[in-house]
Amino acid sequence: MKAMILAAGEGRRLRPLTETTPKPLLKAGNHCLIEYHLLALKKIGISEVIINLSYLAENISSFLGDGARYGLKLRYSFEPIMLGTGGGIFNALSLLGKEPFLLISADIWSDYAYSDVLLHSNNEAHLVLVENPDYHTRGDYGLDAAGMVVRVAPLYTFAGIAKINPKIFSHSAVGNFSIAPLIEASIAKQKVSGELFHGAWFNVGTLQELEKLNKHLSDL
Repeated sequence: MKAMILAAGEGRRLRPLTETTPKPLLKAGNHCLIEYHLLALKKIGISEVIINLSYLAENISSFLGDGARYGLKLRYSFEPIMLGTGGGIFNALSLLGKEPFLLISADIWSDYAYSDVLLHSNNEAHLVLVENPDYHTRGDYGLDAAGMVVRVAPLYTFAGIAKINPKIFSHSAVGNFSIAPLIEASIAKQKVSGELFHGAWFNVGTLQELEKLNKHLSDL
């Protein structure tokens, strides 16, 4: 199985840090944000990771290189103009192939250990959810008793970790678009499973969240 890390964004809310350093390369504890994902993916046996890049793209590709020092093969999908979550994945499908792949947002940090439920899911998508943070109290998705994702309360927040079957892009075209409507369409067909993760999770979208993460790591 391959994995894809979404790393194209500007990280505007993390300025001035991101004026010269792309968000995935921001340091948290002993590593850059994106390195935590690479190390975790290597630990579960992933050998090839595709990373989409746009903002300060060469900074990231130069820093990570071919992935050899992480024991991984890294391949890059460059976007001269940012294509959004859906468009970015669609643009990288030639690198990802036809098999389901793991999808991770570069700007999160978590001690999630990649459950067997996620790794062996054969649905169109499998989403990892977390309890709603105080800045996103409305949540995104619910779970029914069978572990299928629904739009029924209580709603939880999408953690930025998923397994995706590329066939959900079968009717997509090149351009800037979000993956959310495609996930919604699969949910409507009852083909999206999920799980609720109760461990540590940070969405590093602001300077305050980066500070919280650094404090969490220093306390470990």
